[in-house]
Amino acid sequence: MDKVELKLCFPGLAGCRFEITSARTRFYNCIAWAAGETHRRWWPDKMNVDYWPEGVPREATLEAFIAAYATLGYEACDNGNYESGFEKIVIFTKPAGTPTHAARQLPGGNWTSKLGDEEDIEHELRGIECLRYGYARQFMKRPTNPGQ
Repeated sequence: MDKVELKLCFPGLAGCRFEITSARTRFYNCIAWAAGETHRRWWPDKMNVDYWPEGVPREATLEAFIAAYATLGYEACDNGNYESGFEKIVIFTKPAGTPTHAARQLPGGNWTSKLGDEEDIEHELRGIECLRYGYARQFMKRPTNPGQ
């Protein structure tokens, strides 16, 4: 998609600065991208088609997504404000609480998202909130260099 098409799909992008940062690909999705992976898709499908962390329930619930990211050292936090020394992610949900999307914070405070099978973009947090993708619901963080 080009920038005009993205603004049509995500009306919130019209009011903020954003950049397309990759080519289209189906090799990974937004949940994997937020986890820092580009070699596989993450989703808790019952048929085990996509990757899902061992021991985490394969269900599309906020609790399961929180548990999935916890396997990478993330812990729930109160907000998406930039904090030096931490990496943050956010899980988006529909109003009923079903996870739909995840994004990762970049150094400096902007966010990066993989948009379905389309491109990755750098954007302001609220720029991709919409009925289709849901709304920023759960923030999580971990130290920038976990285990070091």
